[in-house]
Amino acid sequence: MDKLLNVALPKGRLGENVYKIFETAGFPCPSILEGSRKLIFENREAGVRYFWAKPSDVAIYVERGAADIGVAGKDILLEYEPDVYELLDLDMGKCRMAVAAPKNFKDDSRYTLKVATKFSRIAADYYASIGRDIDIIHLNGSIEIAPILGLSDVIVDIVETGTTLRENDLEVIETIVPISARLIANKSSFKFKQEQIEKIVREMSGHRKQ
Repeated sequence: MDKLLNVALPKGRLGENVYKIFETAGFPCPSILEGSRKLIFENREAGVRYFWAKPSDVAIYVERGAADIGVAGKDILLEYEPDVYELLDLDMGKCRMAVAAPKNFKDDSRYTLKVATKFSRIAADYYASIGRDIDIIHLNGSIEIAPILGLSDVIVDIVETGTTLRENDLEVIETIVPISARLIANKSSFKFKQEQIEKIVREMSGHRKQ
């Protein structure tokens, strides 16, 4: 078995910040900072091999065992429900999953609520929990336009600052769940590389951003 711990990092600013925590916690890999087009970087002395992945794909790499551990947003874990262990809340990439609607929107329960979202499972679970009948309209692009054009009554989406909502005359009417980046592990890897993984969890717990 490969003794190196394979770590999937989400591409982008979040992944770069997450790597800094790994580095500070004692798992550096200087070549990752060289700005090359490489996607895989390893440091045998530190016992780690990092690779970049699209944020929504990290959980797939971990679930399927191509990565032993990785970092994924809680939104991805809730939406796709990968069969992985969630080890640590990194207190990074903080935002929230929320329901937003045009200003002065009033929900009329006599009618099925039309909900536009990229997060169909999260939306369905939320509205089922409050007993509201909905019609989910799954979109992949900018969903703020959906209620403006009458495609939907409300949207369910990630909200960070709320600027995009305000610019489109929308407002948050309900927060569903807070979102942040989580350290996750492949279940088999956790069994066979438990000592390495638990060491990373301990070290990273002490180096999270406060």
